[in-house]
Amino acid sequence: MIPAMKKAAAGILPVIAIDRSSPAPLYKQLYDGYREAIVDRRLGAGQRLPSTRGLAAELGISRISVLNAFEQLLAEGYFESRVGSGTFVTTSLPEEAKPLTGSSSRSTTLRPGPRAVSRGPAALLRRQPAPWLDGAGAFRMSECAIDHFPFQVWSSLVVRHSRNPQRGLMKYGGPMGWRPLRETLAAYLRTARGVRCEADQIMVVSGSQQALELSARVLLDPGSSVWVEEPGYSGARDVLTLAGARLFPIPVDAEGLDVAAGIARCPRPQAVHVTPSHQYPLGVTMTASRRLQLLDFARRRGAWILEDDYDSEYRYESLPISALQGLDRDSRVVYIGTFSKVLFPALRVGYIVIPADLVPRFAAVREAMDIFPPTLYQAVLTDFIDEGHFGRHLRRMRQRYRERRSLLVDAIRKELGDDLEVLGAQAGMHLVAALSYKAHDRPIAVRAAGKGLWAMPLSICYLGRPTRQGLVLGYGGTSAKEIPEAVRRLREVLR
Repeated sequence: MIPAMKKAAAGILPVIAIDRSSPAPLYKQLYDGYREAIVDRRLGAGQRLPSTRGLAAELGISRISVLNAFEQLLAEGYFESRVGSGTFVTTSLPEEAKPLTGSSSRSTTLRPGPRAVSRGPAALLRRQPAPWLDGAGAFRMSECAIDHFPFQVWSSLVVRHSRNPQRGLMKYGGPMGWRPLRETLAAYLRTARGVRCEADQIMVVSGSQQALELSARVLLDPGSSVWVEEPGYSGARDVLTLAGARLFPIPVDAEGLDVAAGIARCPRPQAVHVTPSHQYPLGVTMTASRRLQLLDFARRRGAWILEDDYDSEYRYESLPISALQGLDRDSRVVYIGTFSKVLFPALRVGYIVIPADLVPRFAAVREAMDIFPPTLYQAVLTDFIDEGHFGRHLRRMRQRYRERRSLLVDAIRKELGDDLEVLGAQAGMHLVAALSYKAHDRPIAVRAAGKGLWAMPLSICYLGRPTRQGLVLGYGGTSAKEIPEAVRRLREVLR
């Protein structure tokens, strides 16, 4: 049997070269082309074939040649005919239908020789399997409460822009993104996050990961030294590694990134990646003194600061913390934000606030990478914010996540009070449950995944040797009803 595969649309032709100068008859060339396409799995089992009349017209040959080829393929069992429906690729091949071994086979007999490839991705390929990412459910990181998103409102806005699209939505756009969204974002960031910016400084990107990649391409050369938080966000480390940067892990304590330790470890970095409003993964907030210290250091050394503000809208003990960028008077901060956590990940919309003098460089790199971001959802998101839906959604979700956070903290203290210490529960959509006894968190996370708990081990967030072991528990996508039972199952795993 041919293994299950995604079928091409009915009537799509495989690539068949018809050579009129060849001594082989046209029907034989067509027969060989279809047989090879089936054996090489370029045509899937049960896929509908075009009519002989249509195929003859498409290839510009006699229908008789097509009929002769189809008859031979039917006789040999590669095609099957269904009365009233047409001709289809057979759902089972005859025994002798093996991959072709002649010179015409393109895919199954390749014996590739040595390949020269970049060494950059090699470090990413050496990672160990991560079963805590294999499923969706209790404690899965970066999950949000999708079932509480206002889909009806969002759908109506999508329909509005799809039925009567502006011409600008259908044409090539600029590398910075849709101007109305950038103006809306500038107003929002100035008001809600204390960011100093104008629309001309904002670039719309495909999430914060692309923002980090763009920043690395613009600001860094191979061999550039970069501070990263320890523990910190592995996605940022991956991007910086691919850019050829030399990473220096700088410890995070109760006040955030330890600037003094960074200076001692690497006194002249080209850039610093930091999550000051809600440190990932420990959840601490960088103190005012540390922020000023970091900004002063960046000014004196000419270093860039990549401020990754990935989920600062959700705080439960106080108002949202103003951005580090708002304190910057020397244009050293590149501010990065995303809608993946506050709306939904598949939206793939984020943004960068770029120092004004760097805008042409960012725009040039962006245009070389993918020209411009898709426009439809930018227009939808603009209306979603301008019409007040975004603000209402944030308020509702802040209350819902506060409830889930409190339930999770209470359940941990009730069921696992002596085993786990809760860290970073004041904000965001996750917390850290640090192990209070000596144990390795990775085997625990593997066992938890076997029980349907997608808890991420804290140790994988370290670039060097982990100084703490624990579990990073996301509660954004875990319902209030699920949390108590999920913590009881986690207790079984631990004990």
